[in-house]
Amino acid sequence: MKIQLLSDLHLESEAFEPEPQAGAELLVLAGDIDSSWRGYERFSGWPVPVLVIAGNHEFDYRDITHAWPALRLHCARLGLTLLERESLVLNARDGDRLRFVGSVRWCDFEAFGPAGRERALRAGAYFQRVMAARRDGAPFDAASVRSEGLACRAWLAAALQEPSSGRWDRTVAITHFAPSLRSADPRYGLQPATASFCNADDDLLPLADLWLHGHVHCRHDYRVPHA
Repeated sequence: MKIQLLSDLHLESEAFEPEPQAGAELLVLAGDIDSSWRGYERFSGWPVPVLVIAGNHEFDYRDITHAWPALRLHCARLGLTLLERESLVLNARDGDRLRFVGSVRWCDFEAFGPAGRERALRAGAYFQRVMAARRDGAPFDAASVRSEGLACRAWLAAALQEPSSGRWDRTVAITHFAPSLRSADPRYGLQPATASFCNADDDLLPLADLWLHGHVHCRHDYRVPHA
């Protein structure tokens, strides 16, 4: 299956006119498309199915508990499919059955291991103040993000280890946050704030045939060994 990937367009402030990629069978929007959500209207009526993974900025100034059902309804009205800790099997033109497992996969601030967690949480507090999001009325601070991230991690680990039992041929994981420090932006090097962009899900990478993500604002394409 030929997949077109777009992420981090930030259409709330940037000028960009998305166009369908010739030959693509699916469009994946891997988060931070538009914090106002208005930019999603540009993908209504897209010539191929559109899968949406929310990014952190989709929740700017919102309470995430209430924003999730609202964003899901908004996407559904536009004919887009939002995945959050959910799987979907699609048939490719060549007959392959691809399972897509999707989640924001918020960061758990352990990209540098447990020893680096506290420094990463302190660095991450800045980004959460910028987001100004809430959860059940309380600030969606770095500790709350870590809680969400661990829940996402647990779901992904279970989903990726689920046996196919003949239901799909290959698995594509889609997250907004990066699954590995291999995806870190080389312009900034490895610093505590990097753990706000990348997770240490390297052990999960071999469980997917392809992993798509956004968030880091730079391109990476690398392979990992599979058993």
